[in-house]
Amino acid sequence: MTSPVTLDRRDGPHGEVVLRRRDEHFEIIANGTFLMDTSDGRSERLLVDAALAALPEESRPGASVLVGGLGVGFSLAHAAADPRWGRIVVAEREDAIIDWHREGPLSAVSGSALADPRTVILHTDLVTHLRTSPDTYDALCLDIDNGPDWTVTEDNESLYSAEGLAACAARLNPGGVLAVWSARPSADFEDSLRNAGFSGVRTEEVPVARGVPDVVHLGVRPR
Repeated sequence: MTSPVTLDRRDGPHGEVVLRRRDEHFEIIANGTFLMDTSDGRSERLLVDAALAALPEESRPGASVLVGGLGVGFSLAHAAADPRWGRIVVAEREDAIIDWHREGPLSAVSGSALADPRTVILHTDLVTHLRTSPDTYDALCLDIDNGPDWTVTEDNESLYSAEGLAACAARLNPGGVLAVWSARPSADFEDSLRNAGFSGVRTEEVPVARGVPDVVHLGVRPR
């Protein structure tokens, strides 16, 4: 594996974000913390697929989904490749990441999805959007941290609190699904989902050869 090459570096209101290329893959680094790269994408695709599968069957055709955030674009691209999603909204707070997709190297991942008429990109903080927007969705697919126990910024910690999960539930239609990506399982977060009133709480794993698997935590807003 070769050393990474920095393609862009930006300072924003939430700190530094960096786009790097390592061999044929791209990496996003935030405030010195590795977030994600384009080497795999299985767990990001699981985030979308597991949310759709957990919806009531009658709700799947034309279902709406909020993806937060944009990342390397795997979740958005996978959602746009499935005709069952009727509306695909992405909340991303970093100007740089949006630019890398619209005009930069990551357009190779998300270009078709961004051109899809079902797709809307919101330049906004996900936590703020969840708490202030009147919009509701059938699914929330959230991937803005390395997990509930390992946040990128302190502000994100509130998303996984009782107040934050209540805001998630308020943005979901009855029977809607909350799916949260994590770099490792969190039994405490499962308990938080149950305490917040979500039903059908479970965790799906992405098998790995060694080490701790990526997971998707799931919960359903009762009807």
